[in-house]
This record gives sequence, C-alpha cells and structure tokens, in this order.
Amino acid sequence: MTKHIIWDWNGTLFHDSEAVVQATNAIFKPYALPELTLDGFRAVFTRPIWVAYERLLGRPLNEGEWEQLDDGFHEHYFRLCDVCELAAGAEVILSTWTGTQSLCSMAPHQHLVPKVESFGITRHFTRIDGLTGATGGEKAAHMTAHIQAIGVDPSEILVIGDSVDDGLAARHVGARAVLYTGGMTTRAELEETGLPVVDRLTDALDYA
Repeated sequence: MTKHIIWDWNGTLFHDSEAVVQATNAIFKPYALPELTLDGFRAVFTRPIWVAYERLLGRPLNEGEWEQLDDGFHEHYFRLCDVCELAAGAEVILSTWTGTQSLCSMAPHQHLVPKVESFGITRHFTRIDGLTGATGGEKAAHMTAHIQAIGVDPSEILVIGDSVDDGLAARHVGARAVLYTGGMTTRAELEETGLPVVDRLTDALDYA
C-alpha cells in the first residue's frame, strides 16, 4: 500500500521540456550543430547529462568543457523556464492525494524552492530536496538521502518521474515507481525498464 509519493520536478510536475531544448540549443550554437527538436533531444537524453552531451558531439568532453556547458545551460534555462507551467493534471493530483508527498529533484535547490513556491503548491509537500552540489549526475544517492530525511519505509513509497534515472533511483532504495512520458525520455526507453508507464500524469495514481 502506498502511503507516500515522491515526485520528480522537471519534466514531471513541471512541464519545462521546451525550455530544456531551447537552452540546450543555445549552449551548442557555437559548435554549429543542427538545432534539436524535442524528439531529437529525447533520442540522446540520458543521465549523467554529460553523456548526452557527448552523444551530441560524437566525442568525449574535454577537460572543463562539461562545467562550461552546464553553467551555460542553467543561465539560459533559468530565463526560459519563467514561462513554463505545471504539467496537465498536476494540481489536481497534488490536491486530491490523501497520503503524504514530497519532492526530490535534480534541479539546483536554491532555484527549485522559489519556483515551487511560485505555483502555490509548497504546502502539499512534507519535504522539498533539490541539489546543493554539482548537477548533472544520477539520482540514486540523492533519492537515498531524501528517503532517510522523510523517514518513510521505502516499501510504502511510490516514485513518480519522467526518466529512466527516476526508475533506477526508486529501485535503488526499494521503492516502487511509475514513469510519465511527458518529459525528456522516449516511451520506448521508459518501457525498457519494465516499470509502469503512463501518458497522463493523472493516470499515475492508478499505481498508488
């Protein structure tokens, strides 16, 4: 039985896919690469993010190149995401779920908290955790720390996210997961995890 839901933010509750693609195109403009579409980005997206960048470039990143690209991405993304909205159905689910819920995101914590507050939904979460250190990595360790902080038995937790990494992080901690196709990962890749996959965020609660 699910007592607690752990939400992902980017691409799950927060519909920011276009901002991610535009910010990515901006940082790769000096490389003279063809502009990415959303489907094109989904075709290369993975975590750690620097692996996706290496796929785009067709080569390993040089020393210091990842840091430069990551800094540039966030500079553009923070501007572009100002016009992004919550995913369809997000507010309904947050308001109707009768158990507890929290937010575990790979977004920088200092940007995440005010962004969540701007939508007036902070009250729904017992805890909000973004990253306070380096960005771009995998979620498993971050999810482990989050679960330790909320003090909920992983067997009573459902993780809802939009990436393979969300599913792997849930398995790492012993929680269940359902994956949503509204983010940066193709349905085919999500289905390869063997986890339930939904096209509408509201359908995720069917697995709670």
